[in-house]
Amino acid sequence: MSDTIDREALRARYRAERDKRLRPEGNDQYLQPTGRFAHLLDDPYTERTEREPVHEELDVAVIGAGFGGLATGARLTAAGVTDVRLIDGGGDVGGAWYWNRYPGAMCDTAAMIYLPLLEETGHRPSKKYVEAPEIFAHAQRIARTFGLYDRALLSTLVTELRWDEATSRWIVRTDRGDELRARFVAMGTGPLHRPKLPGIEGIESFGGHAFHTSRWDYGYTGGDATGVPMDRLGDKRVGIVGTGATAVQCIPHLARAAGELHVFQRTPSSIDVRNNHEIEADWFAELEPGWQQRWLLNFATLQTGGFADEDLVKDGWTDIAQRIRDRVVAEVTAGSELSPELISKAFEDSDDEKMTEIRARVDAIVGDAATAEALKPWYRQLCKRPCFHDEYLDAYNRPNVHLHDTDGRGVTRIDETGAWVGDEHVELDCLVFASGFEVGTEQARRSGFETIGRDGLTLTDAWAEGMRSLHGVHVHGFPNLLLIGFSQAANLVSNVTHNLVDAGTTIAAVIAHALEVGAVEVEATAEAEQAWIDLLGSGGQPQFLADCTPGYYNNEGQPDDRRGGMFSGYPGGPVAFFSFIDAWRRSGAFEGLDLRREPAAV
Repeated sequence: MSDTIDREALRARYRAERDKRLRPEGNDQYLQPTGRFAHLLDDPYTERTEREPVHEELDVAVIGAGFGGLATGARLTAAGVTDVRLIDGGGDVGGAWYWNRYPGAMCDTAAMIYLPLLEETGHRPSKKYVEAPEIFAHAQRIARTFGLYDRALLSTLVTELRWDEATSRWIVRTDRGDELRARFVAMGTGPLHRPKLPGIEGIESFGGHAFHTSRWDYGYTGGDATGVPMDRLGDKRVGIVGTGATAVQCIPHLARAAGELHVFQRTPSSIDVRNNHEIEADWFAELEPGWQQRWLLNFATLQTGGFADEDLVKDGWTDIAQRIRDRVVAEVTAGSELSPELISKAFEDSDDEKMTEIRARVDAIVGDAATAEALKPWYRQLCKRPCFHDEYLDAYNRPNVHLHDTDGRGVTRIDETGAWVGDEHVELDCLVFASGFEVGTEQARRSGFETIGRDGLTLTDAWAEGMRSLHGVHVHGFPNLLLIGFSQAANLVSNVTHNLVDAGTTIAAVIAHALEVGAVEVEATAEAEQAWIDLLGSGGQPQFLADCTPGYYNNEGQPDDRRGGMFSGYPGGPVAFFSFIDAWRRSGAFEGLDLRREPAAV
């Protein structure tokens, strides 16, 4: 197929589709929930119970009880560090999987590698891709297994994190009046917990019902997160803004339930086959100890262009990697020299072939030719998060489903009775915002609180010209603060939990060592931090990201702005980073960190 693709025409189409979607305001095009939408930051799932404020000293405060905080708590416990509190604004653990209860929510990376600590908890996923209730239940399982519920402060929002130089402690203040004085803070606030809204003119004037997908209102729609049908929408005109990964999962359910469903699309998603299936208990029982780590590295290797004898996961993420490998092997076997140029060409050819197949799949499923054309993605597969679904495209064959393609411009404005797309007005009873979460915005805006380090420097100001860290974990000027994430580290966005567990392992090793040797402060040296930033910069950003249609993978089409480094990763790739940081941990030297037995001179 690749030989029949007009690459020049395809690249021109990709550029044209990108250019029409570029917006100079970048991330500032989105709104924080305020005014009539301020309640979207509240917790609709757990009733807040008043309690007495907590005032205490402790070894470790873990901010965030999603998979990052849970994995870190688990690793700390395993390392013998038990004076730990988890703090989270949600009424239970789970992070994104506490908040995401929209119909159809499930993981889009195979559960065998997405769900962390499966061997440690003895759990077997029910399917290759599991639904949100099972993912939430697994988060709860981790908390129970490692005793993390015992001292967790849930339904508790951190309002300020401030370094006290006199005592070498972090003072953690919350909306409950708590004041915790922690020797160490592990911050796992994550990029997918604080909802954002599209900056559409008149959004607050809408007179109907409106909610964000992360605060799904089953009281209005009927049904529940387990899949019970939404029986209150049969006479409703429902609009949904957004066609990203969340919308792809919930639109088929809305299509079946709503009287009329209006989908407002700015950029179509890439929809590949999901082909979900149950996991047999007998097969699972035959896996040998250490299987999950082997699966994790196998997936990371294949998904990032490496070579492996076998594809253990066998999904849409690894499919393109297999195609690249086959092309490279064929070229080398035919006598070509293995080179970066050869691999780059194999990547482009494989991507062109894959995306051509994905666009052909739209034609094969969607009956109306105009609708099918509007649903075709014109960009490279990894420009935006790839989606895998077997019901999404078919939803547009239903007579009650109407696609309003905005040709990259988005909804023009909203008024009291509906939404405008150009000169077309669509009457609506309900608006669902599938507009995602705060990603790429300032640190305090993403986390919901300010972090104030040495000499009163805020983390927001420290990162005003871009994120700076050592290994994505330590920040100079912020001693005893350790970040749980993927940025400036492995940056494996196809399986974020792999990053989180590995970061938790690093954090536990550092803290356990510091406590053992009596270190009062642990801080990245300025020289080590700069060397790490220089190393990350030596790899450069993949050129195809700069040419991509806007999205959070490329900072809304502005990869070179002041926050562009947020999504940079180790130049050698995720697998190389995991190997590097494992050796760094095991060496016991903790190179690049200043472990002080006395507070730094002020």
